[in-house]
Amino acid sequence: MKTFGRPLLTVLKTSGARSIASNVPEIRIYEVGPRDGLQNEPKFVPTEVKVELIHKLASAGLKNIESASFVSPKWVKQMSDAVVVMKSIKRESDVNYPALVPNLKGYETAKTCNVEEIAIFPAGSEAFSQKNLNCSVKQGLDRFREVAQQAVKDGIRVRGYVSCVLGCPYEGPISPRTIAKITEELLAMGCYEVSLGDTIGVGTAGSVRRLMKEILQVAKPENIALHFHDTYGQGLSNLLAGLEFGVRTVDSSISGLGGCPYARGASGNLATEDLVYLLYGLGVNTNVDLVKLVEAGRFISNFLAKPTESKVNRALGDRFNNHLDVVKMASCTAQ
Repeated sequence: MKTFGRPLLTVLKTSGARSIASNVPEIRIYEVGPRDGLQNEPKFVPTEVKVELIHKLASAGLKNIESASFVSPKWVKQMSDAVVVMKSIKRESDVNYPALVPNLKGYETAKTCNVEEIAIFPAGSEAFSQKNLNCSVKQGLDRFREVAQQAVKDGIRVRGYVSCVLGCPYEGPISPRTIAKITEELLAMGCYEVSLGDTIGVGTAGSVRRLMKEILQVAKPENIALHFHDTYGQGLSNLLAGLEFGVRTVDSSISGLGGCPYARGASGNLATEDLVYLLYGLGVNTNVDLVKLVEAGRFISNFLAKPTESKVNRALGDRFNNHLDVVKMASCTAQ
């Protein structure tokens, strides 16, 4: 494992799961702010601001930055400039810039932008699938199977999202077995990874553990990602519960941006700044510069004229110019 300072300590143990230290050699951060974070913003974010945000996130050291969504502008106006955004990015050779696609038409458009990875997104409940995709769960999976198979044929990586894995705004709690079956189908159709999304943020550490026990009946932990919204302030505790099971990829959004147009009351995602601070505190070197990350969060929050949802961003203020000083504080490391 890559570490800063002392080795990663065994910080959590449960009767049914091993420690983080023994299970996770490194943590992969999957930044979703430019897409999932902005898609529900009422104020349209100009192309140049989106592109600058992506550049700032890459400069901070993030290696996976979900940058656009090729959905219909009729449904998500905020993503109507996806083609221009993707073609305007000054790409770093070691950074992945995936995009969301809803169907074959969206996939073909994404291909013109030289994407190397796409994401497909079936729902975990019938009601949410009807609201979000205007079709049943099965119909959505059939539609995405066509996309995935074509992408695999074209040599493009495919990632799967499952929304409402712990609760639906229309149906309430969701059966872990239902989510496991959808996960199994996504992996079978060619997804290299499936991101489990608590879209409305109702999950707790207990419900995450119950879900993971079911998921690991059909998938390996290295093929699973965790995607938590922080509606009830449970994002970090839910994350730690998932990491106990050996999951190595975590989705997060700069400054906690996000929400869902079809999930009333859902707040933003787990903030990337808070995630990175936590990981440095655990001894995990993410190779992300927290000072630059805070600057990126302020950049987009200032444009949106709204306070950051990241507690770390608020707390750090302008006190630090050196990233290593923040790491020392996170690690409680004395000189």
